[in-house]
Amino acid sequence: MDNQVALVTGANKGIGKEIARQLAGLGLTVYVGSRDAGRGEQAAAEIGGDARLLVLDVTDHASVADAARQVGTLDVLVNNAGISGGDQTPDQEDADTFRRIYETNVFGVVAVTNAFLPALRRSAHARIVNVSSGTGSLSWATDPQSRHWSGRHAAYRSSKTALNALTVFYAHSLADDGIKVNALAPGLRRTDLNATAAASGGDPAEAAAGAVRLAQLPDDGPTGRFFSWDGTTTPW
Repeated sequence: MDNQVALVTGANKGIGKEIARQLAGLGLTVYVGSRDAGRGEQAAAEIGGDARLLVLDVTDHASVADAARQVGTLDVLVNNAGISGGDQTPDQEDADTFRRIYETNVFGVVAVTNAFLPALRRSAHARIVNVSSGTGSLSWATDPQSRHWSGRHAAYRSSKTALNALTVFYAHSLADDGIKVNALAPGLRRTDLNATAAASGGDPAEAAAGAVRLAQLPDDGPTGRFFSWDGTTTPW
C-alpha cells in the first residue's frame, strides 16, 4: 500500500486514531482528520510514519471544502467521526439531540464523501469505510433474543441505521467508478464515545484492524456490505 493516501475523520483519538496508526504502519500517507488543530497535530506526531494533520470539522461545510482542496488523490476514506447521546428511548429524547447527532453521524458523512469524491475517483482502487455500529442493525433491534432489543440510545442507533442505508446507496452509485463502500460494526470499545464505551475493556486496535481490512479489499472484494470487526457479516 506504499504511495497510497488515506483520510480518517475523527482521527485524533479512539478508534480513528488507531485506524490511522495502522494504515500509517502499512506505509500509507494518512491524513489525520481533526476538528482541533492542536489535538490533531499531537495525534499525527504520536502516530508517526507519514501521518499529517488535516483540520476537518465534518459539520462545517467550509471546513470540509477547504480540507478537500488540500488532497489531490485519495485511495482510502474512513468516515469514522461520530458522536453519541444519552441512553434515552425516542419518546424521552428531544428533537435537538437527534439533529445534533445526525449532523455528525449522517450529514457529515455525506458532506465529506461528496467533497472528496473527485480525489477518490483519481484512485484506481478507492475504498470507503463507514464506521457504523451493530446497535444500528434493524435485524438485531427487532430480535427479542438480541442484546440490542432495547429501544435505548435511540438517536445514536438510528443515526447508524441511516448510515448503513447510505453505505448501500453509495456502493450502488459508485460501483461503475470501481469504488467499494462498506460499513463496519466495531464492537464496544474503550473510547470516550459514551459512559458505556469508556467503562468497557474492548481494545480499539481490534476494531481498527477490521476497518483496515476493508480498506485493503481486492478489486473482486465485496461492496455495499456490513461487516463486524472480526470479518463476519453483520445483519442489516
